[in-house]
Amino acid sequence: MSEIAATTVHEAYAFACMRCGYGWEQAYEIEHHVDGSGHAFVVYKADGERVPSPLSTPTCTNCGGHVVRIMRAGRVSIVQQLLQRQQIPKPPEPAEQDEVAAVAVGAPRTPHHWHLSDLLHPFHRR
Repeated sequence: MSEIAATTVHEAYAFACMRCGYGWEQAYEIEHHVDGSGHAFVVYKADGERVPSPLSTPTCTNCGGHVVRIMRAGRVSIVQQLLQRQQIPKPPEPAEQDEVAAVAVGAPRTPHHWHLSDLLHPFHRR
């Protein structure tokens, strides 16, 4: 089979695993070929390596799951940038919080019981 024509297109996609929630983006070189018999075929390359079509059987790079949502490029990176800008400080562990309070007031350590409202506090709108 001899190759007659080839064109290369660059495309990128964003992926989100519906199993584990992992998100990533990948750029591809998509080579469109026509063989000597006039049959068209496509070759996908990522980082210079030949890979299967990301549109036919996407696989999560984190958990290996196959229920993956494919989106236009930039969707995952936009969310990651927003999350980095809005980094909410992690509340101190109950043991650390009680220890600091006990030292501050000279009281014996008592366990702290978390309430649902305490856990949802970072998500409240201001």
